[in-house]
Amino acid sequence: MDPRIREHAEIIATHSVDLEEGDNVVVDAHPVAEDLVVALHEVIGDRGANPVTTSQRTGKRQQRAYLRAAGDESETPDFDTPEHELALIEQTDVYIAIRASDNVTQTADVDPETSAAYSQAHRPILEERLSKRWCLTQFPAPANAQLAEMSTEGYENFVWDAVNKDWEAQRDHQENMVEILDPADEIRIKSGDTTDVTMSLSGNPTINDHGEHNLPGGEVFTAPVPDSVEGEVLFDMPLYHQGREITDVFLEFEGGEVVSHSAAKNEDVLTEVLNTDDGARRLGELGIGMNRDIDQFTYNMLFDEKMGDTVHMAVGRAYDDTVGEDNEQNDSAVHVDMIVDMSEDSFIEVDGEVVQRDGTFQFEDGFER
Repeated sequence: MDPRIREHAEIIATHSVDLEEGDNVVVDAHPVAEDLVVALHEVIGDRGANPVTTSQRTGKRQQRAYLRAAGDESETPDFDTPEHELALIEQTDVYIAIRASDNVTQTADVDPETSAAYSQAHRPILEERLSKRWCLTQFPAPANAQLAEMSTEGYENFVWDAVNKDWEAQRDHQENMVEILDPADEIRIKSGDTTDVTMSLSGNPTINDHGEHNLPGGEVFTAPVPDSVEGEVLFDMPLYHQGREITDVFLEFEGGEVVSHSAAKNEDVLTEVLNTDDGARRLGELGIGMNRDIDQFTYNMLFDEKMGDTVHMAVGRAYDDTVGEDNEQNDSAVHVDMIVDMSEDSFIEVDGEVVQRDGTFQFEDGFER
């Protein structure tokens, strides 16, 4: 086994989820990630914890079969929340999800309305998972390398360079931005002629993501005050959702809500996301990428949203710890991240002061005031 896999497993157990003796652990992984699952089981056994392995969340082939069969009618199926799956997560202390794939477009021919209904029914399970010690990470599978247009070996190097690093040093670097955003009232994101959006952050804390819940980490993120978002955003980096590529997503906000939208490709998938529930038309997250070891786009949001020259925003659910005690939390069954390239002709302005220009932060060398 590549020794970097065992290092990856140790970082998950020690840094990300603080694995303890007696913990009940769910490892949710595609079979192609078996080496990392095996390495995790070695660590789990050494710590005296109790593992269960599933492929419910990341086993897309069986999910496709189920959703196509359930949706093989003229009307969108009415899914129930699977209580046995919920019971498993209720009895779990630690939840580890490992992304990996043998076909990244496996669910491309599932009806978007069926997928949206499935997500809505699984919302209580999502809420329960997020109340646990949890970590989402990536195994460098060949299909993911192919999507990134990289060799398998090159992609392995890319993933482990981004994952197996000094996370305390990364935390210290990102804390510079946390100190700027935490007391802020308003932020403006401007990129070229296509993106100019403002939102209030007043009273909402900024989270320093240094590889705990998401591995790799490498961003700071918070939640906008839901009704404060005004302006237009062109998300000029593509994303994969429900096994389909969506490109050039454009959203226009008034009073915090999406009032118009478009996409150059698979606009119907975007429309179904926004129609999931009322909260899906509002922003639940603003994130700023700060991981300089992630230096190329790979069609993988777990990595792409952490790139140092990007900003991302998510329609849908706001995370509990990004919402101040006296502020409204945006609630939704979905949380879909989309990315703006900030490397050229762009700036981030906080309470009237430019804090990033063309991808360079004011506390980094090369910043132009």
